[in-house]
Amino acid sequence: MKKKNILEVIFEGTLWKCRLIAILAVIFGMVGSISLFLVASYDMVIITERVYMFFFEGYHPLNFHELLIEKIIGAVHLYLVAVVMLIFSFGIYELFISEIDDKEESGRSRILAIYSLDELKDKLGKVVIMVLIIGFFKRVMNIDYSNPMEMVYLAGSILMLALALYFMHKPLLKEKIKKY
Repeated sequence: MKKKNILEVIFEGTLWKCRLIAILAVIFGMVGSISLFLVASYDMVIITERVYMFFFEGYHPLNFHELLIEKIIGAVHLYLVAVVMLIFSFGIYELFISEIDDKEESGRSRILAIYSLDELKDKLGKVVIMVLIIGFFKRVMNIDYSNPMEMVYLAGSILMLALALYFMHKPLLKEKIKKY
């Protein structure tokens, strides 16, 4: 074993401890995730209240179905972004700080098992794509189509999203791409 000088020992020790600054990303990622879960849940409570009013109190606005779908899609969008933040926090903690002991004991550790930055990026990428798709459909709900070409663009964009989902879940294709 090579003998290290004191400067090298101090520098390497300091460098190793600097990884703990990542705890800020973990803490604020968790705060963001919890905040988004709470806001999305509040939105779902409001939706539930309006549905109750629709069935039992005679609340019948003209565009109730569109409002309902828009609010539900918005809440799902927030939940998915909250999941992104949660996965990010778990991943950063496990990669830079320490393994989470409770994860192994729960038996449900597969979804949050992150052993490299590539795995973290892969898991985040899948959820981010779903967030973008939900955001896309949320925006599409509010568009007024004035000519047939706009409908063709909509159909094309839906086809592209479907292809993205297909290729995202095609493990053999991913392995072939990685080899090249």
